Amino acid sequence: MDQHRLEFEKPIFELRRKIDELKALAKDKSINVDEEVSKLEAKIAEMRAEIYKELTPWQIFQIMRHPKRPRTLDYIERIFNGFSELHGDRGFGDDKALVGGTARLEDRPVMVLGLQKGKDTKENILRNFGMAQPDGYRKALRLMKLAEKFGLPVITFIDTMGAFPGIEGEERGVAEAIAKNLLEMARLKVPVIISVIGEGGSGGALGIGVGDRVLMMKYAMYSVISFEGCAAILWKDSKRASDAAQALKPTAGDLLSFKVIDEIIEEPAEGAHTDPDFAAGKLKEALIKNLDVLMRKPVEVLLKERYEKFRNMGMFKKTGAVLPDENPA
Repeated sequence: MDQHRLEFEKPIFELRRKIDELKALAKDKSINVDEEVSKLEAKIAEMRAEIYKELTPWQIFQIMRHPKRPRTLDYIERIFNGFSELHGDRGFGDDKALVGGTARLEDRPVMVLGLQKGKDTKENILRNFGMAQPDGYRKALRLMKLAEKFGLPVITFIDTMGAFPGIEGEERGVAEAIAKNLLEMARLKVPVIISVIGEGGSGGALGIGVGDRVLMMKYAMYSVISFEGCAAILWKDSKRASDAAQALKPTAGDLLSFKVIDEIIEEPAEGAHTDPDFAAGKLKEALIKNLDVLMRKPVEVLLKERYEKFRNMGMFKKTGAVLPDENPA
């Protein structure tokens, strides 16, 4: 049984525990408990359907932060063949928080890269918790320009709380590195597909987030700031992260309605961590489908549509409302 229980899943775990106890009793005492087990399993199915039918943003956030959720390298292993990792930004070093290299999607050569979180404390320290330094974004740009040179489509995976906020990042120019990536990705002359597989936080996500298609896993999140950071700024209390999650509209459903993303990728009912192969299979289908369409577009059309896609985000209506400091005539 999974020991990483989410708060809203506890009733399901309790019923599963009862089933385990009944089966253990039946084995020890040679008692037939099939009828009782069937009733409990039916109740679990009913309860699961009810719980996962209307998840709140905070509950989706808990699924997204599950420690066993598949990471970038998990998806690369399941989706691509012949992945050959490339290292370094040719300027400072090799950022372990950002991985990338050449691979094949079915028969098509591609450049794949993404932000990599760890699955335990040791790996998270190695990967800096998926928060890239400036050299990580410069490595990403080096790989994307290499892909452009050889006509390889670019596929990126986003999973980060944000770029590393420490003094080292500021000293080495993290803002400039991200800004340059935004500019260069907007005019890459090859198809670019973005996949938000987990946490898409702030400029750290956007540093590899400009492309022709933006796909998003069902239980992923994508927002201008982490919920804890937002709560700390707005209410001076990071414990109000659940309120921030509600206000930021960060879910796949919200972002599809705002036309920030193009497609939601289905996950198992209880999250990608319960069946990574299923989640990877769905994402692979979407990547192949979208890439087939994009590869048929002339470069000038690709660039024009990419520009218009991002230029049209953030539309607003002028209502004529008077601001508090205005003095109407």
